[in-house]
Amino acid sequence: MSMDIARYNADWLARWTAKDVPGLLGFYAEDCRYMDPQTAGGITGHAALEAYLTQLFAATPAMTYTPDETWPIPGGFCGRWYCDIEGGGRLRGFDLVLLDGDRIALNEVYVHQL
Repeated sequence: MSMDIARYNADWLARWTAKDVPGLLGFYAEDCRYMDPQTAGGITGHAALEAYLTQLFAATPAMTYTPDETWPIPGGFCGRWYCDIEGGGRLRGFDLVLLDGDRIALNEVYVHQL
């Protein structure tokens, strides 16, 4: 993979920290699949992801995402990160990311409390 996945991951996580929905959508393919512990069957497509992120960010305190490590895999990368939640709390998370060019086609998010 010619992409600098560590830089890509850091830039992407910075958009999560900023709660920047338009900026995040720029990372995802139009027909992306997104799954996290709060989206039982996952989400497909920009419109559904935009709606989900808009409500998620409105309902959550400030959260600071810090990249930890990235590993290239065929077709994408895996990335581990930490998230510090305003008011207390810390999460460790892991993303499985499959790319279509430089856009995220599949993003599976795994999270647990620290």
